[in-house]
Amino acid sequence: MTFYTVLPLEQIFEGAISTAQPTMEVTIQGMLMQVEQLESGQARIVRLLGCPLDKYLDPAFAPGTVIDFSE
Repeated sequence: MTFYTVLPLEQIFEGAISTAQPTMEVTIQGMLMQVEQLESGQARIVRLLGCPLDKYLDPAFAPGTVIDFSE
């Protein structure tokens, strides 16, 4: 791929390499999901890995949603 641009490469690829927290796979309410653990017993959903198809459209399980979680 070739970019023909006057913008510096740092600006073009900004955010391409994420330094996000490590993720873990957990099963909550019978659904396998990947989450980032936050402080105070909460986690942010990164993606759903295994669940019923109707749960993919449920806003309660959308990526970025913060849920209560305790190991």
